[in-house]
Amino acid sequence: MTDELTPADAWVEAARPKTLWASVAPVGIGTAIAFAHGAMHLTAAFCALLGAVLIQIATNFANDYFDYLKGADTPERKGPLRATQSGLVKPIHVLRAAMVTFLLAFLPGTYLVWRGGWPIIIIGVLSVACGILYTAGPYPLGYVGLADVFVLVFFGPVAVVGTYYVQAIEVRTEPFVASLAPGLLAVALLTVNNLRDVDEDRKANKKTLAVRFGPWFARGEYLVCVVVACVGVPIYFYISEDNLWFMLPPAALVFLAAPAIRTVFSRYDGPALNRALAQTGGLLLLFAILFSVGWVL
Repeated sequence: MTDELTPADAWVEAARPKTLWASVAPVGIGTAIAFAHGAMHLTAAFCALLGAVLIQIATNFANDYFDYLKGADTPERKGPLRATQSGLVKPIHVLRAAMVTFLLAFLPGTYLVWRGGWPIIIIGVLSVACGILYTAGPYPLGYVGLADVFVLVFFGPVAVVGTYYVQAIEVRTEPFVASLAPGLLAVALLTVNNLRDVDEDRKANKKTLAVRFGPWFARGEYLVCVVVACVGVPIYFYISEDNLWFMLPPAALVFLAAPAIRTVFSRYDGPALNRALAQTGGLLLLFAILFSVGWVL
């Protein structure tokens, strides 16, 4: 397999581009709500987007490196190519790329701190620290079953409410409730990944929730995340905000999630779950678009 791939291919896969919608979607939602409230600020929105994507890419590089060191990424893994494990890129180069990308995130972060003050400093420091500690250190989040909480918090409330705050310079209820949708769908992405890698993770002592409680728990977690995100959050706004009709199209997306749900509950092979992973990423993107367009309209 690696004979047909180049180091450039490995670097692209190390950034995990198919998962980057997890950082783009919440920024889009936070910006749409800010627009609806007459508080949109384009420069702040762009910096929030750039910072979020850079931190996610840096975290992915760090995961690539530390998962290899801890033995979680082996030739038997069912997922996409990993730069370090494949041998196409030297481990030290992947680690350096992670550190440089984290540092680059401070460039847009500096503007956001100037605009939003000390809360943004806290968000930035915690985001970088957790991005590194996700797979590094003696008790990495991804190895002790806390990855799901990290993903829900940082790709949900932190991203959406933080994006809204740097534009409106205030915190309101709507961005927080809305943030649960991208956060839960990001957890759904993680759940498919963990379900696919459950056997390899168990051997590497990587105690994801799928390893701790078994594949059926992971399948149930996936279903709950998708249904609550696609149906629960839009219906909340439809009921509480004077029957907002534009919340109905995002809620209908639960039907488009059916193929991925069926795969998660019936298949155990890597290729099938990789397709479910891509479908879930597409669902996250489509939800963010419809939800955001609704707020803008």
